[in-house]
Amino acid sequence: MTWWCTGIRWKGSAPVIGWYGQERGERVSTPEYGQRLAFVARGERHCLGVWRAGKRTPCPASATVPGRAGSAQCPECARLDRSFSVAADTNAADPRTYRVYLAWFGPGMVKVGITAEERGSARLLEQGAVSWTWLGRGPLMATRRTEELLRAALGVPDRIAYARKRAARAHLPVQPERAREVAELHGRAAALAGWPESLERLGCEVTDHAAVFGMDGWDGLPAPERVVAEMAAGRAVVGRLVGAAGPDLHFEDGLVVDTRLLAGWELAAPDEGAVTSAQVARIPSAAASPMEQDGLF
Repeated sequence: MTWWCTGIRWKGSAPVIGWYGQERGERVSTPEYGQRLAFVARGERHCLGVWRAGKRTPCPASATVPGRAGSAQCPECARLDRSFSVAADTNAADPRTYRVYLAWFGPGMVKVGITAEERGSARLLEQGAVSWTWLGRGPLMATRRTEELLRAALGVPDRIAYARKRAARAHLPVQPERAREVAELHGRAAALAGWPESLERLGCEVTDHAAVFGMDGWDGLPAPERVVAEMAAGRAVVGRLVGAAGPDLHFEDGLVVDTRLLAGWELAAPDEGAVTSAQVARIPSAAASPMEQDGLF
């Protein structure tokens, strides 16, 4: 029975790699920083269906997915997934309590977002937020209105491309500087008028993920400079894992593997002596043009 990779999840404060086998369910493996990882893609890349409420519904068409696609879902499963998505505003009646947050990824690179309170900081880990703080908590629509208020008044986006996050990781300022930028923006947000009355405001308590992501051990190693752009059957990745942030695995030689591109593949041990043969692209510098930063190069 084949086990297909489902990419990175964050369990507690540690990354785990998920696996799915039809009629066998889900399992995870836990990579450790400093560990040698080596794998090769086998067969075809399969649609992983829809994951909702802790349960996966297999793709009814058993569709395949292109190697460059950022999601291991066919168009039909992706549409079904979005029909239950808070981010797509298709589930406005969700009764759960939500939280608004500020997430910092690099100098001048801060976004605002919302997440279900029951998920804790998982959403921040999934996005690769280096530093962050809560802003408030309340009903879904109140947190959504607060998110829109901050976007309009402070010019803070609700999305930042992963390519820009990777570029910023190479040269991060020290932790006090990161915390100061988050705290200053929290103060500006708190001073705004027009917050929904049903939203409970939360004080600024900045959390830093550099140690969780393994970034404390990057001194003396090559900066993240190359990223896997596509997996294909027979292509391998080999190297020593030194960190993880969001969906990305960081290797000792400066290679970054976006595990969203691994999802849907069967991954097996490569032949002895194998080296990385997956297609890679350079990671632009943080000072690159917006087109380069968005991966359009």
